[in-house]
Amino acid sequence: MRILLKLSGEALAGDKKTGFDEPTVRKVALQVKQLVDSGTQVGIVIGGGNFWRGRTSENIDRVKADQIGMLATVMNCIYVSEIFRSEGMMTNILTPFECGSFTKLFSKDRANKYFAKNMVVFFAGGTGHPYFSTDTGVVLRAVEVEADVLLLAKAIDGVYDSDPAVNPNAKRYDRLSINEVVANNLQVVDMTASILARDNHMPMRVFALQEENSIVKAVSGNFNGTIVDA
Repeated sequence: MRILLKLSGEALAGDKKTGFDEPTVRKVALQVKQLVDSGTQVGIVIGGGNFWRGRTSENIDRVKADQIGMLATVMNCIYVSEIFRSEGMMTNILTPFECGSFTKLFSKDRANKYFAKNMVVFFAGGTGHPYFSTDTGVVLRAVEVEADVLLLAKAIDGVYDSDPAVNPNAKRYDRLSINEVVANNLQVVDMTASILARDNHMPMRVFALQEENSIVKAVSGNFNGTIVDA
């Protein structure tokens, strides 16, 4: 089985909201090691929101702001990759643009070679282009490397019909289709990513990262969250 896991940068920052919280990252590493040891191939995309979210400064050109965000994801992947290595896993980081000796340039063949060697493969740098989010980047990579399922580890425990932080009566979906997500503009991932997932039949599972053993449970399907059928 091959999975692609999307982690939010903010979730990795823990209560600090910015930077890194090593105990949180190590909990993620231990769960991923369970999966790797059981034979699951794991790819990971990490958002950059613990350093830079969207246009953090309105005085900066959108293209440059997005480039800063891409570099934030590279920093996150380098850090998390090293924590994974300290737990005994082999890792490699692929980017859609050259980063000197820090990363390798993405290609499907290179990713498949690393997966075959039982490595955890980090996909950093988004799509490599401005105006596309890491949501779009993760769906694109999941489709390209033919992942069986896309796991979205978030701050909330699934997909709701409205924002539960605003509406205390918001309803959580246990299961829905990607067509419903697109038709109702549900914020699982952004609309560009949703349409890409729909057109390429990529199933998703949405859950809260902070719940105990949440990643391992999501892979098994026995989890507290939302299944988005392809």
